[in-house]
Amino acid sequence: MNQTPDKNLIPNDSTDEPVGDDTQITRALVYSLLLIVPLVLIVGGIVWWLNWSPQKEVTEASALIQPTIRDTAQLEPPEMPLVDITAAAGIKFTHYNGARGEKLLPETMGGGVAFLDFDNDGDQDLLFVNGSDWPWTKDAVSPPPTLKLYANDGQGGFSDVTDERGLNHSFYGMGVAVGDYDGDGWVDLFFSAVGTDRLFRNEQGKFRDVTKAAGVGGGENEWGTSCCWLDYDNDGDLDLFVGNYVRWSREVDLAQGFTLVGGRAYGPPVAFEGTFPYLYRNEGIGKFTDVSDVAGVRIRNTNTGVPLAKTMGVRAIDLGLDGKMDLIVANDTVQNLVLRNQGNGTFHDLGADSGIAFDTQGLARGAMGMDAGWFRNDRCLGVVIGNFANEQTALYVSEDDPWHFFDAAQATGLGPPTRLSVTFGVLFFDVDLDGRLDVLSACGHLEEEINKLQRTQFYAQPPTLLWNCGLEQKSEFMPVADAKVGQGFTKRIVGRGSAFADIDGDGDLDLVIAASGSAPRLLRNDQRLDHHWLRIKLVAKGPNRDALGAVVEVQRGEQTLRRDVAPARSYLSSSELPLTFGLGTDTGVDQVTIRWPDGTQQKLDSLPIDQLSVIEQQ
Repeated sequence: MNQTPDKNLIPNDSTDEPVGDDTQITRALVYSLLLIVPLVLIVGGIVWWLNWSPQKEVTEASALIQPTIRDTAQLEPPEMPLVDITAAAGIKFTHYNGARGEKLLPETMGGGVAFLDFDNDGDQDLLFVNGSDWPWTKDAVSPPPTLKLYANDGQGGFSDVTDERGLNHSFYGMGVAVGDYDGDGWVDLFFSAVGTDRLFRNEQGKFRDVTKAAGVGGGENEWGTSCCWLDYDNDGDLDLFVGNYVRWSREVDLAQGFTLVGGRAYGPPVAFEGTFPYLYRNEGIGKFTDVSDVAGVRIRNTNTGVPLAKTMGVRAIDLGLDGKMDLIVANDTVQNLVLRNQGNGTFHDLGADSGIAFDTQGLARGAMGMDAGWFRNDRCLGVVIGNFANEQTALYVSEDDPWHFFDAAQATGLGPPTRLSVTFGVLFFDVDLDGRLDVLSACGHLEEEINKLQRTQFYAQPPTLLWNCGLEQKSEFMPVADAKVGQGFTKRIVGRGSAFADIDGDGDLDLVIAASGSAPRLLRNDQRLDHHWLRIKLVAKGPNRDALGAVVEVQRGEQTLRRDVAPARSYLSSSELPLTFGLGTDTGVDQVTIRWPDGTQQKLDSLPIDQLSVIEQQ
């Protein structure tokens, strides 16, 4: 209700109406407008007249300013042949996935591969993870498929020693992590699997299954993927992180009804629930304790409360260079994780805050394998993550802050050549020994008949090699043409895991690419650029004898080449333990600094080049 004020309480005279009267307010507004409007018109006319000039007739064309095109690298990648020596080297392995037409998702996701010196003879041996028949398969193959271990003769020739070394075991394996968990000087083997995981202790070159006694088998219904050894609690021995993919069973898979071109198809991970990874603490007596929950690595979806992770790749690395091992976890179709080590036995996820969780649009991608490396020879770290088709490979880069990254894949030239591929195993490694880390991608689709639906997609895909030509070239990464690497490298393969090692002792890094349901490819690096190199093998004090987590810096003029001892990288795979530093035309280095896993530092003024140096902790 609208009330009128009492006139006896408001001062007035004979001509004024009471204060607050709507009639008086309206009258005042009208008077004001009658005065203001003509004034505005007069002033506006004067301003227009003073600024008006007749329009000029255009008699000639104006110069067109062209858009600026970003400079691209003027350099050409050198010739660096990667020669397929698989058969010549004695590798006769073919990955077995147990497929019988039901199109069960695990059948297209394996398998892993590892370079390792299992017999301590100084050269790099080769191990392939294998699948098996399903328990319900009626026409199972005989004898059943097993892991395959090949011993290196020191010249890059291999012989099958699986049976005599105790690894003739059949299970549905996925990934492998190499590490000396008991500190006896012999590297042990952990295998992730669909079902029970396996741990094999190396007893002076022969392996024994100690899974049950160690307590690292995991759940019978889990699907293990990439895994790694690390000393997360800084107590001197190696603990174990195991990624799991999705909550899977045959019944759930078949119930989805996935189809492609009228037939049964492999289903996408979005149709399956996420899972938790495992973190096992080494108790130092051959036993492990599952500390996944208390350590904070079990991340849940904030909206639903269900397990978030669908882990495909993992990389253990000291992101802050503060002596504490952190974990970067690549997840398929859900956000990636950056698990920062708090130094008190727990981790805190910084994935979203760090910039690594999503793409530049804030969306999760189909992340596969991953690696990390100081690819600019400064404190700038790159994290490379392979993604699904039409989702280019990511290159997250930190500059001033080790905990904040931006995706530089497009800006560096790394992303566009990888857009069409389904990229599984990615690696940083220096293929031409010029001192800069290049990038390998092992690629392959999930569906054999994908080309019938998408003309740009193929089941078998060529691997890619992106040459690092340096920051000063603006476009830092360039795809290497087929003629530069050879057809042995570029021919199509259903690529999955990948790893590197110097298999023949010539200083450059050779490659292996594992394939799903088919033969792998062993590639010998035959570059002849006369570049110098330095290789370092560390021997630490205490149980972590192979110095996993150590960081080595090689000072080379104004550049600092930095590598860390982290064999678990790529997808489901492990590379060699020795570190390789390409020196280009340099004939020496200024200084080598080793930061051992216990935090102590050791400086060396000089090391002999073009050879392997074994350095023991002082």
